[in-house]
Amino acid sequence: MIAPSVTLGDGVVIHHPDLVNLYGCSIGAGTRVGTFVEIQKNASIAENCKISSHSFICEGVTIEDGVFVGHGVMFTNDLHPRAVNLDGSLQSDADWSVVPTLVKRYASIGSNATIVAGITIGEGAQIGAGAVVTKDVPAYAIVAGVPARIIGRAKDAPVEVISSGRAR
Repeated sequence: MIAPSVTLGDGVVIHHPDLVNLYGCSIGAGTRVGTFVEIQKNASIAENCKISSHSFICEGVTIEDGVFVGHGVMFTNDLHPRAVNLDGSLQSDADWSVVPTLVKRYASIGSNATIVAGITIGEGAQIGAGAVVTKDVPAYAIVAGVPARIIGRAKDAPVEVISSGRAR
């Protein structure tokens, strides 16, 4: 289902429109969205991204230009999720706050990675398949594992980043 509240840029490709759940989000020009993807309200996907099948992009996630999101990637937006309040009543929107997450341009997130709320993934960073990202990832870093740790630098990192060992 693609709700009327979704903003789609020119040339967006949604491979199976009947097999996605998109509502209240914006998707930039040239972006491709795979099957069984959910993108929630107040999520923003910029231009020329690829969102692979079975991924979940929740409220509060901002994805900049040229980002690759592999199959089955999960984003979260709450650091202390609960179904009920202390009195046993069901939580409502008034009982919690969205914790935003930012994925900067040209980053790549491998299949089945989990991105915990409140972090920034730097420009050109690469997240290994199955990683659980619990803290900020510097620009052009390669991270992997549970929890994700830096294991290298992306091959397309600017020379000054590689030689200094630090992100710009």
